[in-house]
Amino acid sequence: MLTDHAKLMKVFASAGEVIGRKKLQKMVYIAKKLNYPFYEKYNFHFYGPYSEEVTLRVEELCNLGFLSELKENKGGYSQYRYSLTENGEEFLTHYDLEMPFLNECMTKMNEQSSRFLELVSTVLFFENLPKDEVKDKVYTLKSKQRYTEEEVEEAYNYIEQLRSCIQN
Repeated sequence: MLTDHAKLMKVFASAGEVIGRKKLQKMVYIAKKLNYPFYEKYNFHFYGPYSEEVTLRVEELCNLGFLSELKENKGGYSQYRYSLTENGEEFLTHYDLEMPFLNECMTKMNEQSSRFLELVSTVLFFENLPKDEVKDKVYTLKSKQRYTEEEVEEAYNYIEQLRSCIQN
């Protein structure tokens, strides 16, 4: 019944504390694009791929006491810290979820900035297009982020690193 919730909890069990809602959204989206069994719908939003379903599940997991959410005021904005609670860890023991190499992938993603993961997820959102068109989309849709050509190349290399990580 709560299998999709448990899969989301595995993200936290693998990554540890995740700082930022945007970062969490991108981590789950990238994992989905790496063929992990996340089935939440994503649309392209102001900060790249976004899923209302992920937001609602996180809220439900916090309400159930399985996730801890800590809100911090950072001057002009709020930042959220998420981590699995003891009750969440206990709940996860009832699920046998086969997600090979998820720990490595989530740890690697959690080490990145949300800005970089926004770029990576945007590249993946348009990955069916030729590379030049993907770059044009990034420069147009993400003009405020001012991504450089080097950063876009770094995003492509990072995607290949993640894919090779899960194929080993």
